[in-house]
Amino acid sequence: MFEVVLTAVAVVAGAIGSVVGFGIGSLLTPVLAWRVETKVAVAAVSIPHVVATAVRFWRLRGHVDRQVLWGFGIASAAGGLTGALLHSWASSPWLSGVFGCLLIFVAASEFTGLSGRMRFSGPFAMVAGALSGLLGGLVGNQGGIRSAALMDSRMSKDTFVATATAIGLIVDTARMPVYLVVERSALFQIWPLILLATGGVVAGTLLGTRLLARIPESTFRRIVALLLALLGAYMLIRALAD
Repeated sequence: MFEVVLTAVAVVAGAIGSVVGFGIGSLLTPVLAWRVETKVAVAAVSIPHVVATAVRFWRLRGHVDRQVLWGFGIASAAGGLTGALLHSWASSPWLSGVFGCLLIFVAASEFTGLSGRMRFSGPFAMVAGALSGLLGGLVGNQGGIRSAALMDSRMSKDTFVATATAIGLIVDTARMPVYLVVERSALFQIWPLILLATGGVVAGTLLGTRLLARIPESTFRRIVALLLALLGAYMLIRALAD
């Protein structure tokens, strides 16, 4: 039953990522954390995340804003590497707590309209880029802050998603080697789950735009926000219980 749920969530996460440029880590990590420690879940989800992000990037590569990519992407990569190194010694209960608070903040920001008002520009955008990378390396969740920072760039929807995807791929490249070295034995033990999750997110990425295009954006964002709030509450409860 767990494998069915994991695969289904992976498909949904891949579909969401194909539309908004992020969301795979937010949805998959809490689900996988039902079975393994949060530290291992973060490292494991980085594998389907980088595969789906690479597929999405290849489809949208012609729309990337290269100027934004190199400035914002370098800061994000530095933050991602730092976060991955911190992840190597952080405790799972602590990571669960941070992850839960982050998910609840993202959900609350959507429900209150804060996410639509958040803007970062100039030096603050670079700080936001580094912070989003840091969170990506530490707890696997970086998309919300990165998107808020990129919103001030006034890019078209396709360019926005393509550039956010390219930056996410840079962060994945920076953090994954650390995960593979530190958590290699634990990851090897759950390779069937990683394989299922990877297949699910790739399928969702390929089908997502077509399936989700019919859902009004406001409704779609609120459904995702509600799901994130529930997952965040679960992660906080788990952290307190540990």
